[in-house]
Amino acid sequence: MCLLSESGLRGHWLLLYILAILLLLLPRLSFSEDSELLSADNRPQAWSVKLSGGIGPASSDYLIRALEKAAKEDIHLLIIEMDTPGGLDKSMRAMIKKIIASPVPVATFVYPSGSRAASAGTYILYASHIAAMAPATNLGAASPVQIGAPALPGTPQQPAKSPQQSKDENLSEENPRTEDLPPEDSATTMRRKVLNDATAYIRGLAELHNRNADWAEKAVRGAKSLSAEKAVELGVVDLIATDLEDLTRQLDGRTVRVQNQDYLLKTRNIEILRIEPDWRSQFLVIITNPNIAYILMLIGVYGLLLEFYNPGVGVPGIVGGISLLVALYAFQLLPISYIGLALILFGIALMSIEALSPSFGIFGFGGAVSFAIGSVMLMDSDLPGYQIAVPVIAAFTVFSLLLTVVILALALKARKGAMVSGDAVLVGQWAIAIEDFQAAGKVRVQGEIWNARCQDAVRAGEPVFIQAIEGLTLRVSRSGE
Repeated sequence: MCLLSESGLRGHWLLLYILAILLLLLPRLSFSEDSELLSADNRPQAWSVKLSGGIGPASSDYLIRALEKAAKEDIHLLIIEMDTPGGLDKSMRAMIKKIIASPVPVATFVYPSGSRAASAGTYILYASHIAAMAPATNLGAASPVQIGAPALPGTPQQPAKSPQQSKDENLSEENPRTEDLPPEDSATTMRRKVLNDATAYIRGLAELHNRNADWAEKAVRGAKSLSAEKAVELGVVDLIATDLEDLTRQLDGRTVRVQNQDYLLKTRNIEILRIEPDWRSQFLVIITNPNIAYILMLIGVYGLLLEFYNPGVGVPGIVGGISLLVALYAFQLLPISYIGLALILFGIALMSIEALSPSFGIFGFGGAVSFAIGSVMLMDSDLPGYQIAVPVIAAFTVFSLLLTVVILALALKARKGAMVSGDAVLVGQWAIAIEDFQAAGKVRVQGEIWNARCQDAVRAGEPVFIQAIEGLTLRVSRSGE
């Protein structure tokens, strides 16, 4: 059996640490070799990627890499199977830019039945070269989430409308003028800017592919939604298909505009290959969960603090360093508030000061309050899927507060206790004579050899009691009196 030394263990931990960093910094990898790109008879292929759940950094990275790979492999068509309630604006815009610039035509298909393309999904649907929906699906409700927030106290409100005004608005709803459509919540200028920007963006996407721009504006300003049948009737989407085979059959012979050029789709009997998320996409899904990123950050900070308090252990510092780097990598992809992050770090710093120099709880409790407020403010988004769970915040706040209380209790106990350091602690202990002597000789106490004086004769190996310290000499006695 071979036992690793302490330096060997540290070397293994350091190797794991370096490997973890390299994984984060690896360039975007290609898809697995299981996804062969051409069939035996060299039929053209269509790739299918599935976007379900919230649109975020992981789904954006997944789609962008699929588009880049499809362009390199000269894939005939890329199909996005979509079922999403919406997501982050930053991730959505990155996906749309890639779709518009892609040399491979993109068909976004709201599928299967019962799915939806709400909020950010509506924008992606409008940006795609082909927009299709399955029966019993819907799209719309594309208003920015922040616009739906309640008005702040003291902000001006919209005046009440008369019955005639309401009637006129209802009559003109089918053909509204863009400049006459008020925002749902115009309490602040910033909210108007966000709403107008979102409206102009989706109108531009609609005009790019000759789709219904007026209804697109209604989806943003009025959070309107449509069923699949109504969407085809109003020219919002191109067609309804029951499944992927039906979609490709209807697309055969259709011409679309790709990079300002006509592109003829030849999709009859085309081979459809599903592209599954690889390890990188799955890893991003995990770490970009706000709760996971938050926990990793705290593990990292507390691990480094523990290493600073007990240098030389190695494990807390390595685990903490890896966790903190992964958390920072996730935070750069998430919509975080830097004020909230600063409050969290400030709170941890105050609690660390409390541990190093106890101040009867002032720094500790102040740090816990700062920590809790910063945790609530950390995620700068109103989307439900991108909020830190309150129980997680409460658990770590209570843990930090209890840690501060325990440290404070130990500090107060230490102040009331007797001195346990210095030479004075030797008084009252027993020493062992290392030679026969009378009047003066040498004794051993706590592994040290001291000069000693005793009124009685002492034999080697005999225990003697330390009565006092006189300079560098111990005054001892045999009786202990």
